[in-house]
Amino acid sequence: MHKNIADIRINYSKKSLDESDAAKNAIEMFEIWWNEAMESDITEINAMTLSTVKEGGIPNARIVLLKAFDERGFVFFTNYNSQKGHELDENKNASLVFFWKELERQVRITGIAEKTSTQESIDYFNSRPDGSKLGAWSSAQSVVVAGKSWLKETFDFYNERFKRGVIPKPPHWGGYRIKPTKIEFWQGRPNRMHDRLLYTIQDDGSWKIERLSP
Repeated sequence: MHKNIADIRINYSKKSLDESDAAKNAIEMFEIWWNEAMESDITEINAMTLSTVKEGGIPNARIVLLKAFDERGFVFFTNYNSQKGHELDENKNASLVFFWKELERQVRITGIAEKTSTQESIDYFNSRPDGSKLGAWSSAQSVVVAGKSWLKETFDFYNERFKRGVIPKPPHWGGYRIKPTKIEFWQGRPNRMHDRLLYTIQDDGSWKIERLSP
């Protein structure tokens, strides 16, 4: 079985990435790739790996969902009391990775985390289904609990509490924005000679573009 793992490989060949075709602005370049991903058959294209840093410099990664992006950065929402929330409070350095295998593409983002405004968090929370809103109240995210029955009882408690009115945003729940300092665009190519363009933000707000060796 282990020998078979070593034999798993795909020779990427769908597209290429040349400097002459790249946008001068990294966010514009991301939007171009995002729109192409939207037009493809990819499911959950907004799924991204978020890496934070635990105490002692230990990396910690998980999948979260992108909910917005613009020139200011990339936004996701979570429980501020979760493990990722505590880690971002302690160390605001974070990275994101998108892998769109159907397009043979990867985007790596390095940046600084900041909380979104309360109003941004409220606006997004209000757009969520009621079940998700109740889940935000019910889950003490990342905390050890007594069992699955405890989770159900807690959900049922908040379901009863809010059944006759609007479900408000919990005070411990909201958004983070990752403000990018570097964004790398990776396009798979034959023979592992992949295209890699690295954008680095400059002091004047412009982006420096460099090609990296595969």
